[in-house]
Amino acid sequence: MNQDANGAELVEQWTLPFAARLGSSIRSKGLYLEIRARLPVAARKSLSLKAGELALRMPQTAAKQFAATSALVSRALEGIESLPVIPREIEDILGISTTERHRWLKDGRLPSAGTRSVKLRGRARKVTFHVFDPRVVEDILDHGLIDTWREDDAVTAAENRRNAAWKAKLTRARKTAREPAPRKPDGEPSAQVDEDRFKLRGWAEFERDTLLR
Repeated sequence: MNQDANGAELVEQWTLPFAARLGSSIRSKGLYLEIRARLPVAARKSLSLKAGELALRMPQTAAKQFAATSALVSRALEGIESLPVIPREIEDILGISTTERHRWLKDGRLPSAGTRSVKLRGRARKVTFHVFDPRVVEDILDHGLIDTWREDDAVTAAENRRNAAWKAKLTRARKTAREPAPRKPDGEPSAQVDEDRFKLRGWAEFERDTLLR
């Protein structure tokens, strides 16, 4: 328990460890709100956050309440590093978009640590979302996996575009090959047109049987 310089209030400060913050101001704010929610309603406004530091301030006349609240904050900080990371926090920590988070969660590169349900203000139903293990998030950050994942996604997207273009080209070729040949005035098929159609069919089969394998 400390007393500020002018003796007007009691002050206690705690530094949120990096292993808990993971370099994110949004994560720091989330931890602060989690700790604040564990305090008595009357004491919550006495706790503040600035640059990764928690500060509890109360007037000298509230020494008993100050001591009790300080003990609650200290207890809440125990094991704070293991508090699950929520979606907006992981996006800030890893510098990723919501679309990337959904994609990598779906394909398993970003493993879920379970789900959490909360009731938001103004909504009747609870909102359920995935949370993440902070140690897994830290490992992804330390190994620079995000850049690797983005490169892999770019390669996959390019391959998908090429495949889609080939399929569209083959579809057009087959459609053209099925069209009836124009006829000469006497009703006989044009030899040149028939030859072109034969070449086109052969080309489509060649593309399908060789290049696309």
